[in-house]
Amino acid sequence: MPGTNLTREEAQLRARLLTVDSYEIDLDLTGAQEGGTFRSTTVVRFSASEPGASAFIDLVAPTVLEVVLNGAVLDPAEVFQDSRIALPGLAGSNELKIVAECAYTNTGEGLHRFVDPVDKQAYLYTQFEVPDARRVFASFEQPDLKATFQFTVKAPEGWTVVSNSPTPEPAGGVWRFEPTPRLSTYVTALIAGPYHSVHSEYVNGDQRVPLGLYCRPSLAEHLDADALFEVTRQGFDWFQEKFDHPYPFAKYDQLFVPEFNAGAMENAGAVTIRDQYVFRSKVTDAAYEARAETILHELAHMWFGDLVTMEWWNDLWLNESFATYTSIACQADAPGSRWPQSWTSFANSMKTWAYRQDQLPSTHPIMAEIRDLDDVLVNFDGITYAKGASVLKQLVAYVGTDEFFTGVQTYFKRHAFANTRLSDLLGALEETSGRDLKSWSKTWLETAGINILRPEITTDDKGVLTSFAVRQEAPALPPGAKGTSTLRPHRIAIGAYDLKDGKLVRTFRVELDVDGELTEVPEFVGRPRPAVVLLNDDDLSYAKVRLDPRSLAAVTEHLGDFEESLPRALCWASAWDMARDGELATRDYLELVLHGIGRESDIGVVQSLHRQVKLALDLYADPAWREEGLARWTEASLEHLRSAAPGSDHQLAWARAFTASARTPEQLDLVAGLLDGSQSVAGLTVDDELRWSLLQRLAATGHAEEPTIDAELKRDPTSAGERHARTARAARPTPQAKAEVWAQVVEGEKLPNAVQEAAIAGFVQTDQRELLAPYTAKYFAALKNVWDTRSHEMAQQIVIGLYPSLQVSQETLDATDAWLESAAPVPALRRLVVESRDGVARALRAQAADRAAGGRPA
Repeated sequence: MPGTNLTREEAQLRARLLTVDSYEIDLDLTGAQEGGTFRSTTVVRFSASEPGASAFIDLVAPTVLEVVLNGAVLDPAEVFQDSRIALPGLAGSNELKIVAECAYTNTGEGLHRFVDPVDKQAYLYTQFEVPDARRVFASFEQPDLKATFQFTVKAPEGWTVVSNSPTPEPAGGVWRFEPTPRLSTYVTALIAGPYHSVHSEYVNGDQRVPLGLYCRPSLAEHLDADALFEVTRQGFDWFQEKFDHPYPFAKYDQLFVPEFNAGAMENAGAVTIRDQYVFRSKVTDAAYEARAETILHELAHMWFGDLVTMEWWNDLWLNESFATYTSIACQADAPGSRWPQSWTSFANSMKTWAYRQDQLPSTHPIMAEIRDLDDVLVNFDGITYAKGASVLKQLVAYVGTDEFFTGVQTYFKRHAFANTRLSDLLGALEETSGRDLKSWSKTWLETAGINILRPEITTDDKGVLTSFAVRQEAPALPPGAKGTSTLRPHRIAIGAYDLKDGKLVRTFRVELDVDGELTEVPEFVGRPRPAVVLLNDDDLSYAKVRLDPRSLAAVTEHLGDFEESLPRALCWASAWDMARDGELATRDYLELVLHGIGRESDIGVVQSLHRQVKLALDLYADPAWREEGLARWTEASLEHLRSAAPGSDHQLAWARAFTASARTPEQLDLVAGLLDGSQSVAGLTVDDELRWSLLQRLAATGHAEEPTIDAELKRDPTSAGERHARTARAARPTPQAKAEVWAQVVEGEKLPNAVQEAAIAGFVQTDQRELLAPYTAKYFAALKNVWDTRSHEMAQQIVIGLYPSLQVSQETLDATDAWLESAAPVPALRRLVVESRDGVARALRAQAADRAAGGRPA
C-alpha cells in the first residue's frame, strides 16, 4: 500500500488527467484551546481530461465523515484508505465535497498546536511543505496542480487569523478570506491565535503593500519591528528592481511562530519564521545577519517558488538555491545593507555545509532524482541549498550579472503563476546571454561530487616564478554513492598576497577558466613568488582548494593578517576541510586557529571556528591527546574572554566557547560564579540565554542537580525556559537521567517536536562517552519501529540525534553495517543512517592522522 507516500509516476499521471480550479476550505477551530481534532470541510472543483476515469485525492485524518462527488454520496469506509480517497467515474467537470475530523499536531507538520506556558493560550500555525496540506484539508498534494484557495475559519473570540489573502474583519467569530491567486498546496497557510502584531507598509511610487509582523504576546517586548521592516523593505526594493516584476501578492506578513522545525517557510504572503529569531537575549551581529538572510530568502521565494513553481520536487534545488543566492547577493549589494560582507559568511558557513554534504555516501547531483515524497523529505540538504547557490554564483560569473537577471525577468514574465522545469530557466538564460548552457548543466547539475584545485609552482633560486599551473582532481565518489567523479570547468580567480605593513594584501590577481587536469597560468611566470597563493580567490567557483606548502606556512603564521575578510574565510575553510580530510592533524589545526583567531574581526567566522575546533577536538583528535587539546582550547577561550572588549560580540562569543568546554574545578567554579553572580567579567551581561548555557554545562559535569534546574525554570517560566530545562536535565551524567530521556524520546510519543529536540541535545554529551556506550545496541534495536511509527520530522530527529556518533570505533561501524543488512530499511531511512555512519568513519581516519602527527604508533 502507498501509505502517505506519492511517486513521481503517480503525480505525472494525475497531472495529465486533472486540472484543478479552486478549493473552498472551511475550518472550525473553536476547540483549539482543548486540542484533539477540528472539523475540516473541503469543496474542490476540477476537470478531468478523460471522463469516466478514476483518480484520488489526498487526506491524512483520523476520520472522514462525508464524501460527495458530483452529487453522489460515497461511503467513506469504502473510498478512504491509506491516506487517499478514491474518486471513481469522474466527469469532465467535477465538484467534490469532503468533510473530515483532522488532528492538531505537536510535530510541526500540518496544523501545529502550541500552548504558551506564560499565558496558557493556544497558538496555531500550518506547515505544509512537503506533503502536509493534506493534514488540514483534502488536496491534490503535488506542486503542479495549482488552484485558487478560499479559506473560511471559525476561531475563538479574541483571536487573530492570518492566511495568504489579506485578513478580513471577522463576523460572528468567522473569518472569510478572499480567494488567492493560483498557488501550489504547499505554500498555502493559516496562522491563528491571540498573536501580537505590528503593521507597516511598503511604498514604492503608486505601489503600496501592507506589511505585518506577528509573534506571541510573551515575546512582544523583544520584537524589534523597525529592524525587521528595514530588512524587508531593502529586499522589496532590490528584488523588484532585479526581477522587473512587482511583488505578486496582496500583502506580506511575517509570523514568528513557536516550535518551528525549519528556519522559515515561504507561504505566499504569510511567511512563517521560527520565533527563536525574536531575540530575547543579547546575540552577536552574526545572528542578526543570519536572520536577515532568512527574511530575504523567504521574500525571494515569493517570486521564485510561489509565483513560478517547480513542476516536481527534482527541481527543489532551484527554488532553494535561487533564494539562497539572491538573498546573499541582496545583503551584499543592496544600498544601506548592514552586511556587505555577506559572501564571507556564505563562504565560511554555507559552503562548508555543502562541501561536507558532497563527500557523504548520499551525495547526489544538484538536480537530484526524486522518485517519491520520501526522497524529497530527506533532500533539504547542503547540496540543495548551498552547493546549488554556489553553482548559481558561478553561472552568474559565466553568463554575466546583467544577462543573468535579464533572463530571470523573462522567466518570470513567461511563467507567472505556472509551473516550470529547469530547462525553462536555462532556455531564458541562453536567450539573454547567447551561451549554450546544456554542457554546463550536464557537468555541474547532473553529476555528483566535488573537485579539488591545487597550485603547482616552481621558482628559481631568486624566488621568481618559473612555472605556475592549477591541477584539478576529481576524487572518487564515496562508496555507495551513485555516478562517477567528474572534472568540471571552473571560472576562478587566483590571488597573490604579500605582507605590507603587517597586513596580507592582494598584490596581483588573475581570473581565468580552469578545465581539465592541468591548466597553465602564464600570467604568474616571471613574477616574484608571493607569500600566499590563493586559488578561487573571491570564491567564484565551487571546489575544495588546497594551499601549497609555502602558502600554508604563511597562512599558519599570518592568517589573521589578511586585510579583507573573504580571503581569510577562504583560508579558514580550506584549513578546516584539510582537518576533516585528515590532511591536517587536529593538533596542528588547533595551533593554526589559536595563532590567528585573536586577529579575526568577522564575528561569524570566529563563531564558526569555535564550533569547528570543538568538533575537531571531540571527534577528530587522538583520544590519548584529546584531553590535552581540550585543556589548551579551554584555557585559550578563557584568556580571550578576559581580554575581549567589554560588552562586545567577541566577548559574548568567547563566553559561550569557554562555557561549552569548561572542565577543571577552577573553570567550573567560574561558570557557577557567573551564574549566581558571585563572579563577573567586566561588560558581560549574564542574561536568560547565557544563564541557561552556564547551567547546562554545570548539569553536564555533575555540578547542578534537579533543584537548581527547577529554580532556574521558575525564574524563566517561558517556553524557551522549558526547553532549556529539558536539555539541562537530560545532560546530567547519571544512568537514571539518561534512562529517563530514552524512555521519553524513544519509547514514549508525547513530547512535542521542540521539546524532543531539546532532550536529545542534552542526552548527547561529549564528556559522557562511557555512560552513553550501552545505548548503541538500544538505538539499533529501536530504530525500525521509530521510523515506522513516528512522523517524518519526529523520526528524523531521533535517527540523526541519537546515532552513536561519539562512539568512534570500528565496532560502531560494524554494528551499523549489521543493522543495514538485516533491517533492509527504506531508502530515506538508509540514507540518514549511512550519513551518520560516514561521520564515524571520517573521525576514525582523522584520529589516525592526528595520532601519527603526535609521533605515536598508528
